[in-house]
Amino acid sequence: MLREINVKVNGKDYQVKVEPRTLLIHVLRDTLGLTGAHIGCVVGKCGACTVLWQGRQVKSCMVFAAQTAGTEIVTIEGLAEDGHLHPLQQAFWDTDAAECGYCTPGMIMAAYGFLLRNPHPSENEIKHAIAGNLCRCTGYRNIVEAIKKAAIELQGGKSHG
Repeated sequence: MLREINVKVNGKDYQVKVEPRTLLIHVLRDTLGLTGAHIGCVVGKCGACTVLWQGRQVKSCMVFAAQTAGTEIVTIEGLAEDGHLHPLQQAFWDTDAAECGYCTPGMIMAAYGFLLRNPHPSENEIKHAIAGNLCRCTGYRNIVEAIKKAAIELQGGKSHG
């Protein structure tokens, strides 16, 4: 039985019909055409599908789309503005923090949600924040450096520790 829900994604209102068991990742990718969030494990272990839901990072393979009715979601596609990368996206580019790129959107969204709550993180806090996002290509060093760089950039270029 289909249920009609209203949801705001990247600032745009959508009305979609979903089955109660449809996962948010499938609505984002298959219905809305937002393919930035990747399907990895589909059991909440890898983090490739991470998005922000109501300002908090979630693994969209662990959320039923029907749960998001009347709420707001931000995907990797919603970070860049006017053709300019978000400072976090730019920092990943500048520090070569991606190899194959499969984990990158989820990693960036996890970092983005974390930096919203903790704009002046320590390196250990950054490592803890991305612990739920797996990358099989890198040693995470450049990813951590990218997040540190973005945190400084987002605070007007001033290091706090």
